[in-house]
Parts: sequence; structure tokens; C-alpha cells
Amino acid sequence: MVFGYYASSIGAAFFPSGNPFVSLMLSLMTFGAGFLMRPLGAVVLGAYADQHGRRAGLLLTLSLMSIGIFSIACTPGYGTIGLLAPLIVLTGRLLQGFSAGMELGGVSVYLSEIATPGHKGFYVSWQSGSQQVAVMFAALVGVVLSSTLPPERMIIWGWRVPLLIGCLIIPFLFRLRWSLQETDEFIARKHRPSRLTIVRSLSANWRIVLIGTLMVTMTTVSFYMITAYTPTFGTSVLHLAAVDSLIVTLCVGASNLFWLPVMGALSDRIGRPPLLLTCTILMLLTAYPAMLWLVDAPSFSRLLAAELWLSFIYSGYNGAMVVFLTEIMPVEVRTSAFALAYSMAAAVFGGFTPAISTYLIHITQNRAIPGLWLSFAAAFGLVATLWARPLPRSAQVHE
Repeated sequence: MVFGYYASSIGAAFFPSGNPFVSLMLSLMTFGAGFLMRPLGAVVLGAYADQHGRRAGLLLTLSLMSIGIFSIACTPGYGTIGLLAPLIVLTGRLLQGFSAGMELGGVSVYLSEIATPGHKGFYVSWQSGSQQVAVMFAALVGVVLSSTLPPERMIIWGWRVPLLIGCLIIPFLFRLRWSLQETDEFIARKHRPSRLTIVRSLSANWRIVLIGTLMVTMTTVSFYMITAYTPTFGTSVLHLAAVDSLIVTLCVGASNLFWLPVMGALSDRIGRPPLLLTCTILMLLTAYPAMLWLVDAPSFSRLLAAELWLSFIYSGYNGAMVVFLTEIMPVEVRTSAFALAYSMAAAVFGGFTPAISTYLIHITQNRAIPGLWLSFAAAFGLVATLWARPLPRSAQVHE
């Protein structure tokens, strides 16, 4: 989240050039490059979790993520160590992406397997819900810093503060994950597939992985649009104050945190497909008009209203989608298949959403065009929902 929020400052620190657009694009492409490693991490680390347990997999991913965040937070700028600086930052992002390839799937599967009967949607929604705490905290720190530090100090060192705070909470996270119990469902499995068997099973279940990838595309594109890209869009495109854009992002995180568990619980009651269909259609029909309305007269209130509407659609869709994926994935490769589908969508579409949006605005001079990118992602989600074969209603409730 911090990398996305401070893309401009990170670009100035590690990718200086005479053209601010070029520096911003290099920064956003580095942000997106981390997502290219996610499919590899999904297969390698997902297979590890399917072999050795959900708890062991979560500890491994946290270890790798820790190295990635330390490298970005503590690397001197280009002016100090030259070309080595962007190379270290890029390596840190690639390592973060590799570990994140399994992280989302590992947490979602863990929550799914410990959920009480009839409450899977509510339990699994907290995987995405907990991310909103990061969205809110990073934005809140950004609001405080932007209000107390002049812009030049924010560019020089202020953007490092949220990253360093992230480093400080790592020991707590290790202790928390070390205390986790392995899931009963994993312990009950007598057979532990080899990595070769897992890869073969993933190949045999390519249709389910493809459906999952298409479904996740809407989630990743909309999530990174309304969170990571909002500060850059608000300041660089709409020319609003940095603190206003961060306050909007803070509100979006709070909105997501409220709606995700609500929609997850609702999916337990009415089933997953009704929510998935409703939200994809809403995104298709309203994303571009909402962005047109916003850019027609940019203001804090309009940015807030547009983002909260997109937040509602995202949360409704994601609250049902993530648990739906855990239900359609074969149990023997549940973590691997889920993680692969999620990481493929993030690598191809979601992670590059800030860079793609910036580039599309630059070449078309249409500031509302990110709305069409959202509609494009929603079309993928709609097709995948219609193509998927959900569990029967009774199975979703009683499993």
C-alpha cells in the first residue's frame, strides 16, 4: 500500500529523470513488477503449503515478505548509491511479489478450513477485510506526515516512515502466526501430494484455475484502483491536495472494512452467485459514468463519493468471490490452485492498474478512462461467474 501511495516520491528517490511522468511510470512499473512473481510464488509456495501445512506456509511467506520490506525501507536513494538503488528496490518488490503469490491463498484457505458451519463467507471475508487495516493505517500515517512535513521532506525521507513502521510490527506477526493451530481438514488428509503431483493436478484443473483468474481480475483491478492508485490519481490527475486524497483513501479502507464481512455474511445466506452477478453488472454500468462525473468538476467531495460507490461494489463482489473460489478448488491442491488463480490475475491485470491507468490517461487525455478499465475487468468477472459451476445452496451453508 505504501509503495502505491507514495509512487511519486519513490520515483523521485530511486528513478530520477528530467521528466516527472517518466519517473512516475518507472515507479509504478516497479510496483507492478512485483506481481509478475506471484504466479511462480503461487506454485512453489502453494505446493509447500499443500505438502507441509497451512501454518508452515504462512510462516514462510511472512519471512520472505520481511526481507522485501526491509530492503525497500532501508535502501539509500539513487543520489547516494546510484544504479544499485533501483536494482535493490526492484529485487525487494520481486521478493514481496513471490511471497504474496501464496499469502492470499494461504490465508483464505486457512480461514475457510477453520470456519464454523454456515459461516464460511463471513470468515473468509476477513482475509480481504484485514487488508483494509493496512489501507487505513498507511493512509492515516500519510495524512499526519503530509500535514506536518513540507513536500520536499516527504520526497526525501517522509515516505519511508510508514515502511519502517511496517518493519516494527513484523515480530508481532511472527508470534501470532507461530501460535496458529494447523487446520483439522489438513491434518485429516492422510495423503500428502508431491510437488510433481500438485503441478499435474493444477494442469488437469486448468479450467477451474482459468475461471478463478477471470473472477479475481475484477477484484484486483478494483482494489488497486480505489486504494493504491487513489493518492496518485487525486494529486497527479485531479490536482487535489495530497492530504485530501489520503483522507479519501482512509475512508475507502473504512468502507471496505465495513462492507466486506457484511457481504461475506450475506453470501452465506443467499448464496455466492447472486452477489457476484449483481456487482459485476453494477460495475459494468456505472464505473465510467462515475469517473466522468468526478473529472467533470474534481473536488474532495466528488472523489469521496465516487470512491465510496466503487468501494461498495468491490466489497460486495469480493465478499462472495473469495470464499467461492475456496469452494470450487479441489481440496488436494486448494492452496496452490487458489493462489495461482489469484496471482495470475494480479500479475496480468491488477498489479499494473496504477501504471495502466496513468498511461491510458497520458495517451488519450481522458481523465475518466480508468472507469473503462474497471468495466473491462468487470466483464471478465461476469463471464467467469456465468461459466463457473457453484456448489449447491445447501452445500454452501452446511459444509
